[in-house]
Amino acid sequence: MLSAFGREPYANPGDVPDSLGKKNIVSRIIAYFEDTNKPKTNKRFDISFIGGPHFSSDTKLGLGLMAAGTYRHDKTDTIVNPSNVSLYGDVSTVGFYLIGIKGTHIFPHDRYRLNYNLYFYSFPTNFWGIGYDMGKYSSNKTSFKQFYFKGAVSALMRVGGHMYVGPAMEFDRIDARKVENPSLWLGQKLSTTTVGAGIEMQLDTRDSRTEPHSGWFVSVEQKFCPSWLGNTYGFSFTSLKASHYREVWKGGVVAGMVSGRFTYGDVPWGMLSTFGGSGTMRGYYEGRYRDKCGLDATLELRQHIWRRSGAAVWAGAATVTPSLGDLSWRKVLPCFGVGYRWEFKQRTNIRLDFGVGRGETAFIFNINEAF
Repeated sequence: MLSAFGREPYANPGDVPDSLGKKNIVSRIIAYFEDTNKPKTNKRFDISFIGGPHFSSDTKLGLGLMAAGTYRHDKTDTIVNPSNVSLYGDVSTVGFYLIGIKGTHIFPHDRYRLNYNLYFYSFPTNFWGIGYDMGKYSSNKTSFKQFYFKGAVSALMRVGGHMYVGPAMEFDRIDARKVENPSLWLGQKLSTTTVGAGIEMQLDTRDSRTEPHSGWFVSVEQKFCPSWLGNTYGFSFTSLKASHYREVWKGGVVAGMVSGRFTYGDVPWGMLSTFGGSGTMRGYYEGRYRDKCGLDATLELRQHIWRRSGAAVWAGAATVTPSLGDLSWRKVLPCFGVGYRWEFKQRTNIRLDFGVGRGETAFIFNINEAF
């Protein structure tokens, strides 16, 4: 029977047709991506890799490379969501390059959580000045090269139910070089160092941290950055974020998010509140609008379409202001967009987003949902 199906005539490996070897390479690639979203309970650490092109108004044409991994501190505990880690890198035609790692380590029974995000990038970018009115006018735009290193970590302990509290720290080193119009910095130093420490509180009832379908996530963060810690400028800031997720029909999830960041004291230009980029207000050049206070809100519909493919549409609004007392509706900026989702790993999506802001657009390639 075996010889009847042609097994014997190819007993000599040299007689195997070339097409089988070529098919082997292609089939391996296809099989790799077909397998990435399948749970691998036999593995303590499950990691997959992907890369792809992207285009945005700030970084232009680029190539992003990512690795997403999930693991469990205790393999037998399948009730608690797994820990996750993402390694990411990016290069673009304008000389932008980025490398970083971020994730959440979940300890047994989810009693403790370690959140971390470290990255470095070098970027020929633009600066419009400080305040909404400066960012509004394109004539204020000046170019410079920015070097940015950031490290942030928080160690949270569950204090009851879904509530977590713990210390948080961060380090930011920002250098502005080859500045064309330094007067826009209003006399501030072009290179600044910030060391901050404080407390973070979270309420987390989400069914997944990377692709939630239901639940709430509320985060309150207070950090102090006094000059005696070696900071270039002494200041402090408060960050608030609340997001909610609800499944409205089969495969359809509505996600809403509001956030605010409020700074106090002598705040360096690189640590002012802003929006844009791949997270909040997709479609805007990140850092174009910056001031002491920032507020934004987004409502997004995420719909599973077929197999591992999905789509998203969203609308949002944001503003920056020197203080809450100076809030003005005429300074609220809109944002709209559509996106494609591909399930790279189980509950981990690769997203391709096209965002439209007032007078600008952006195409974004990233991993995990924006919020």
